[in-house]
Amino acid sequence: MNRLVALDLPGGPAFVDELQRIWADGDAAFPVDQRLPGATKADLCGRMGVDQPIEPGDALVVATSGSTGAPKGVVLTHEAVAASATATSSRLDVTAEDHWLACLPLSHVGGLAVVTRALETGTRLTVVPGFDADEVNASEATLVSLVATMLPRIDPHRFRTIVLGGSRPPADRPSNSVTTYGMTETGSGVVYDGVPLDGVEVRLDDSRQILLRGPMLLRGYRDGTTPLDEQGWLATGDLGRWLDDGRLHVDGRQGDMIITGGENVWPEAVEAALADHPDVAEVMVRGVDDREWGQIVEAVIVPLDDPPSLDSIRAHVKQRHPAFMAPKRIEFVAALPRTSLGKLRRTPRTLPG
Repeated sequence: MNRLVALDLPGGPAFVDELQRIWADGDAAFPVDQRLPGATKADLCGRMGVDQPIEPGDALVVATSGSTGAPKGVVLTHEAVAASATATSSRLDVTAEDHWLACLPLSHVGGLAVVTRALETGTRLTVVPGFDADEVNASEATLVSLVATMLPRIDPHRFRTIVLGGSRPPADRPSNSVTTYGMTETGSGVVYDGVPLDGVEVRLDDSRQILLRGPMLLRGYRDGTTPLDEQGWLATGDLGRWLDDGRLHVDGRQGDMIITGGENVWPEAVEAALADHPDVAEVMVRGVDDREWGQIVEAVIVPLDDPPSLDSIRAHVKQRHPAFMAPKRIEFVAALPRTSLGKLRRTPRTLPG
């Protein structure tokens, strides 16, 4: 009986060799996050069912980020991995002259997909233990997958194409970048610059929740449950809309929307409005429970130098949006709370008292 094998190695040639050996033996691989302490690694391996049997055709088990709860083990089959590699490589016009650089955490699907994509298509591949700006800038690769927080630290024009995922891209993103939408359950990005990959179906339900279907989606979770309905559709928990040009726009997570005085506020829209405030280095917007308004809009800000005033922040937002979208409260922090792939941990909260 084939089993799930823990792949507990840093990024590098040995990681790739071991992945190929695991597959050659008919087993599936669980890439272990190298940043975790030993006891946490052991606990996670137990949760994922390491050394336990797998179903025929299973290739990978990838842990979800766990940003909204305990991580789940997403099971991806060899067919799903191949479908993702084919669709993404076709959209990116990958040729024999290309060269992938894998520098994101290999325990996350955004980093791991670079490796599996290159292996499936025979594309040249360099895998490094993690993101290092000097190493990325010195790379001879033509293709790289990054998150937005890495862009200011590199020369983006060294690459033919940068695949951006993990969080909302900056407004001034490089012209050679492609934004992706996807999740662990979809085996990496399945919508590029608002356009679904070949073979990927997208629809919106009555609440505007994004539903996805395609050959690269997961078989199920490691615990035997599945998020897919009987027709194979995955309910993402994200809300979106179709733009006039036919592209998909993702508004955000259903639970992230702030309802203040009966008005709906998307945090991303307020964050985008504050991105060019002269005193704001980084900003995250979230809802705070309030007896009068239900919720109020709060801006969590990393200031550039002098912290901006609330009046300044509100005035800046009101240049682009209605007054109800302007923050009523500010919190100053040294760094925004993020997952390891740069996603904001935008948890609504309740003020004491």
